[in-house]
Amino acid sequence: MVESTGSDPARRASDRGRYGRLSRERVLAGALELVDREGLSALSMRRLGAELDVEAMALYRYAAGKDALLDGLVEALYLELAGRLAAGPGADDDAASWRTELHRIARATYEVCMAHPHVVPLLTTRMLAVPLARRPLAVLKDHERVLGLLRRAGLDDAGTAALFRAFTAWLLGYISVELRPMVDNPDEEDPAFRLGLHRMPPQDLPELRRTAPALSERGGAEGLAAGLDALLDRFARPAEEQASP
Repeated sequence: MVESTGSDPARRASDRGRYGRLSRERVLAGALELVDREGLSALSMRRLGAELDVEAMALYRYAAGKDALLDGLVEALYLELAGRLAAGPGADDDAASWRTELHRIARATYEVCMAHPHVVPLLTTRMLAVPLARRPLAVLKDHERVLGLLRRAGLDDAGTAALFRAFTAWLLGYISVELRPMVDNPDEEDPAFRLGLHRMPPQDLPELRRTAPALSERGGAEGLAAGLDALLDRFARPAEEQASP
């Protein structure tokens, strides 16, 4: 054990901080709270240790390094999603259609991501770095949940894979577009100056300047649902029609 130094003899390189003894759940919750408050750039083992009032070395018992901590943030988001789905309306409705359940998953994912916008980039960047089998179990269970619903739609392997990719791309792409910063100067009251339209040459970007005010408004869960319906119609309707008597 590392002996404590300085004016605080009670501090040791242990995992007992201001919240009592740490656990993986406490570490991830602390990381999520820090990132929610200050963004991903604020996250480091040293900074998180200070937040939890433990030595940074104590955190390595629960996350092997910065990458593991980032994967843990993805895990925390999907665990929150699973909890929301389990507790939300329709959770006990075994008769709900596969379409209804996909919409419920999409909306819950949107709500969780809007609550933790600084973590959302990791849903893409970490998935690009981590092979399927090494993703957090909470992520794999979400994949399993969606794939099971697509099987209920009567799709074969190829159709299931195609719709799974399309569903994932639409959901994460829509959320990413929703979270793109649009406001150039939040202190400006005039919409044009607020968006910084004066920075865009009108002769080169007439359509972007014209559409920017509308683009600055979020599409919300309603826009997500409308696009999802169009996607499901495109990929799944042939299978539904084939299955109809």
